[in-house]
Amino acid sequence: MLIILVLFVGTTFVALRSHSHSGTSPVKHPSTSSTTTTTTKGTTTTIPKSQVSVQVANGTSTPGLAGTYTTKLQLLGWNTLPRVNGPTESTTVIYYHPNFLWAAQEIATEIGVGASAARPLGTATPVAGAAGDDVVVILGHDVAG
Repeated sequence: MLIILVLFVGTTFVALRSHSHSGTSPVKHPSTSSTTTTTTKGTTTTIPKSQVSVQVANGTSTPGLAGTYTTKLQLLGWNTLPRVNGPTESTTVIYYHPNFLWAAQEIATEIGVGASAARPLGTATPVAGAAGDDVVVILGHDVAG
């Protein structure tokens, strides 16, 4: 009886293990959810919007623009940082660190700019002190009026 029990437990373990490694989950990029799920090399990670640090900078001469958009994104569940002034931009640019393209695209939709506004951050720091931020939004004249 003990041998049968050991064989059953062993077979169940092998079956469950092979089932969990047989495929990977697709990458999900929800537009209304407060989290996203990404799959990299079989590892699934869920990142809540509240854990994505977003810096909003005013790249225009319109007073209070960064504050308005910072509040909007905060109300949508993003972890917004204190607003700052940034370099002058004619159109809004949304910089993102690796693995945060989904966040940049979702923010672009939420603030009403095209997905083409999203650009990889690379080694440049477009706003002083934003090197460790996940997403940096520099508002341009396209959203100022």
